[in-house]
Amino acid sequence: MEYQYPIDYTWKTDEIVDVIRFFENVELAYEKGVSREGLMAAYRRFKEIVPSKSEEKQLFKEFEEESGYSSYRTVKAAKDAGDGEKIKMK
Repeated sequence: MEYQYPIDYTWKTDEIVDVIRFFENVELAYEKGVSREGLMAAYRRFKEIVPSKSEEKQLFKEFEEESGYSSYRTVKAAKDAGDGEKIKMK
């Protein structure tokens, strides 16, 4: 990994860890595949920390520019998938 995760340094340590965990789930969706439930749990926690849609979009954009992985498309795929499915992005 040759990039940094987009984080806000005003967040508490546990919040930073949880946001990074969400972005790691997005990475896994592209690299190996990830369970829908795990990804959605990480996303729900991410939304507790980042409730603003505009801030979410900005963080997703920063992450995609750094990594090439689309958080938006990954979350959309997870929302569209059924329970128990594995999310594997291309």
